[in-house]
Amino acid sequence: MFSKGIQMFEWWYFRKYGTSFIEQVSVSHLRPLLGGVDNSPSNSNTSNGDSDSNRQSVSECKVWRNPLNLFRGAEYNRYTWVTGREPLTYYDMNLSAQDHQTFFTCDTDHLRPADAIMQKAWRERNPQARISAAHEALELNECATAYILLAEEEATTIVEAEKLFKQALKAGEGCYRRSQQLQHHGTQYEAQHRRDTNVLVYIKRRLAMCARKLGRTREAVKMMRDLMKEFPLLSMFNIHENLLEALLELQAYADVQAVLAKYDDISLPKSATICYTAALLKARAVSRTNVVTNCNIFPPYTAYSSLGRAGLRFLTAFPCGVCLPSTAMELAVGCEIFSQRQLQEG
Repeated sequence: MFSKGIQMFEWWYFRKYGTSFIEQVSVSHLRPLLGGVDNSPSNSNTSNGDSDSNRQSVSECKVWRNPLNLFRGAEYNRYTWVTGREPLTYYDMNLSAQDHQTFFTCDTDHLRPADAIMQKAWRERNPQARISAAHEALELNECATAYILLAEEEATTIVEAEKLFKQALKAGEGCYRRSQQLQHHGTQYEAQHRRDTNVLVYIKRRLAMCARKLGRTREAVKMMRDLMKEFPLLSMFNIHENLLEALLELQAYADVQAVLAKYDDISLPKSATICYTAALLKARAVSRTNVVTNCNIFPPYTAYSSLGRAGLRFLTAFPCGVCLPSTAMELAVGCEIFSQRQLQEG
């Protein structure tokens, strides 16, 4: 109950103020105590430069970009239709808008009418206005970013989104090849090629995510691996986290461990995907040697072990505070979930 109360308060605080209460407390109060910036009066004689650098170091807590984000039209809007509630806050929309302008625009967009329209569309807050602008851009030219916007926001199913992303891929590959030949002719051409590279990688990553969501998981894994080989230095999209998700779905734990060995570096910032995946593998390793009984965490379900020849039926418990859905629990312990009634009948 206590952890549930904390979760509800954190959700309310985030909805109201657009930031995490726990994050604020950690940065403002706990970090100085743990060896961070010292705000004690003894430092009152420091120079303005030192105080500015201190303030900058305090504000260095940034939101981790979410590579597993859902499709706004095909998935987030479905939640709105069912519940009548908006799943995205203004804070979420603002972060997405910043990413879109970073990835999909450049300084030379004003030279091309379709790109100029899309540059305004990414800044538009009204969803219908963005969609209308994308259609307007497509009337002028085969614009890859316009197809991206329609796939993300207008498509109501993953199948529709995939079709639009395939059209975006065709347009994006043409732009990428043209800008690749001109990238060394000046800074403007270089910026345009960087933008076209971002667009192409984004489209291919989203196509791989569509394939996974439509049940073609092995195809999705191949697409992600090929994309990481083709653009090994482009790490800002965190494609390896999409790959981890697909590999876990396939229960390819050896491959998951190989990916983690490369990206779970102590010197690099940790994402939730990396941390939880490492925890899942550790939980699965523990479950092979320890049979835990008296489960009251996931009633009325019990776990039917697929480990060992005997096929023992046992109950699986997780520590309080570790909230895993049934699918994640299956991945953690390598078992299939059956209801109590099915077990009694079987």
